Amino acid sequence: MGAKKNFVLDTNVILHDYKCIENFQENDIYLPIVVLEELDKFKKGSDQINYNAREFVRELDALTSNDLFLKGASLGPGKGTLHVVTGDKYQEKIALSFPEKTADHRILSCTLSIAEKNPKIKTILVTKDVNLRMKARSLGIQVEDYITDKVINVDIFERAQDTYENIDPDLIDKIYSSADGVDSDLLEIKSKLDPNECFILKSVRNSVLARYNPFTDKIKKVDKGTNYGIQPRNAEQSFAFEILNDPNIKLVGLTGKAGTGKTLLALASALKQANTYKQILLARPIVALANKDIGFLPGDEKQKVAPYMQPLFDNLNVIKAQFAPGSPDTRKIDDLQKNNQLVIEALAFIRGRSLSETFCIIDEAQNLTPHEIKTIITRAGEGTKMVFTGDIQQIDSPYLDAQSNGLAYMVDKMKGQELFAHVNLIKGERSQLSELASDLL
Repeated sequence: MGAKKNFVLDTNVILHDYKCIENFQENDIYLPIVVLEELDKFKKGSDQINYNAREFVRELDALTSNDLFLKGASLGPGKGTLHVVTGDKYQEKIALSFPEKTADHRILSCTLSIAEKNPKIKTILVTKDVNLRMKARSLGIQVEDYITDKVINVDIFERAQDTYENIDPDLIDKIYSSADGVDSDLLEIKSKLDPNECFILKSVRNSVLARYNPFTDKIKKVDKGTNYGIQPRNAEQSFAFEILNDPNIKLVGLTGKAGTGKTLLALASALKQANTYKQILLARPIVALANKDIGFLPGDEKQKVAPYMQPLFDNLNVIKAQFAPGSPDTRKIDDLQKNNQLVIEALAFIRGRSLSETFCIIDEAQNLTPHEIKTIITRAGEGTKMVFTGDIQQIDSPYLDAQSNGLAYMVDKMKGQELFAHVNLIKGERSQLSELASDLL
């Protein structure tokens, strides 16, 4: 246990994780009164940050006593105390650099004041705002990102599935000839494999796309077949269909840059299995341009979010285009939509629902926080499969990055679980121009 510290929390930390005050061990936590003022602005609404604001205020109310504003309220055994700081003067040192008394500048002033009153205790501002962190450093204020749920190593999101060479060619022949696969003990690399991991096996004369099936403890061949009109164009897409089509795998992560086919593959697999599930649900979070509220857009709530949902309908139209108009496969899609068995909507509209016997696809999951991902997964009822797709390098939320977003967090925490599988798609398949833009721009 190190020396005790004082942590000053910015509003965005609470909006990111309303349970954040539980994660500072025996250290003391300070909330500038301006943080409560900002939280009050976020209480109304149906987005996750609105929910987080309300929940935090409720938890704070449960602690409410005069101590909270005086000597601090205890957070429990092994924890520090929580203080709400009021009445601090705007520090002259802050005013010289930042004369405008914005919320961020008042938080900086409060942090400086706490540090001056407690010279023997390290005082640290915690914020997910990169710009505020730079301002703090310019003033000599110690500052950190909120790293409790950060993923340290994101290398798996930058490389394709593994290829193992110098494999016995006769073993590869056996994998091809056996519908159920071969005993995993026959493969020397077994100890390196995670449950449901997909990989390529190569010998001097043959090769095979394969997967380790933890339910049978076998190495099985990965099929390259068509799924509802969509033919996999590379090994990674074949791997994606493999894990999407296995009913034993309840949670799937598909990552990769734009144009790799993540959402299209998930939707094609869902349509192939439409008779297995009561509903196919395709949703995505709404992150408006420049993080502005969508309230300024014309129309009712459904009309406001329609432009953000269009990419999902585009994927559906790509699948429908594989069949002749009026064909049984096209009519099936139309019937599913008409009967509310295929639903495309904003993620906010499904909050609070329990999802049973549903093939649920969450697109653009890199724009979700770890807490949001957890909330969605815990809604899964019996017979539900959840698929999260996204690109951790293409994040629209201002307070998330490649290491702190919910998609990366889920893949990192779930790796090694039998119910989970992850495939990272590398090769773009939209067009040469799309591939070039993803790589260079």
